[in-house]
Amino acid sequence: MAASTSPPSSPDATGLVLIGMGLGSLEGMTVEAKAAAAKADHRRYEAYTALWPEAALADLEDEIGPIERVMRPEVENPEALFALASTSRVALLVVGDPLQATTHVDLQLRAAQAGIPCSVIHGISITNVVTGAVGLSNYKFGRQTTLTYPYGDWIATSPLEVIASNWEQNLHTLALLDLDPTGQGTGQQRPMQPSDAAASFAAMWAKMSEEAEEPLSETYVRLAFRQMARKLYLELTMEDIPVVLCSDMGTADQRIVFTTIGHLADQPGGRLNCLVFPASTSGVEEEALLRWKEDE
Repeated sequence: MAASTSPPSSPDATGLVLIGMGLGSLEGMTVEAKAAAAKADHRRYEAYTALWPEAALADLEDEIGPIERVMRPEVENPEALFALASTSRVALLVVGDPLQATTHVDLQLRAAQAGIPCSVIHGISITNVVTGAVGLSNYKFGRQTTLTYPYGDWIATSPLEVIASNWEQNLHTLALLDLDPTGQGTGQQRPMQPSDAAASFAAMWAKMSEEAEEPLSETYVRLAFRQMARKLYLELTMEDIPVVLCSDMGTADQRIVFTTIGHLADQPGGRLNCLVFPASTSGVEEEALLRWKEDE
């Protein structure tokens, strides 16, 4: 059988590569990630799960080439991305790690089903950084959650339930903050600020209190869990619940403040913020937390 005279196709010639950008600075993006992005024929920046500062994004474009923004519809309905990736190399740039959100895991699975080659270059994520930066043991963190904006009359209480459940198990909680008041992911992001987070927390607390007084409003199991969550906080008023505000982590503007829910709204915050709710702390953890405490 005669050998083929056509050159072998390169595995990098077509397909989708999910690239982790890191936490918000050009310096924090890996060399591998920059090289892969520069090599791609097309670069798409997923701009709805998290954001880079505009100046940093402009610096990245200067280094690797033009970048086009895509929003939630283009990623959750990726036919156009897949069509492009079937004939060229497409880089999808994602803040943090590209597989931190289930949206991108789903994209990876759907690419495989569509026969589109898909590779991953990991990046530094907020979950890698914030626990150690604050000074709490990574082994003592439970399930993480996201504080959301209220949408009309709908107020999600599940974040408070997660925090309370973790606290019952003596586990700390990382709470990410919503980016989009509309919930649509189409480009109207307004990253939640400390005052927004305080208001969201107060709304959850009020709703949980109301529903706990109406035992017929939900199933017994759901209501019992809500009541358990409230009991965990009986020794504290809502305003006294301790919380650590972490702003612009991994950038030159990084700021950490150990405060309470009652004083959270007084904090300026940054471009992107998250909260850590500590459970009981060891001696080392307590000393580490006190570094961030401000006079109030």
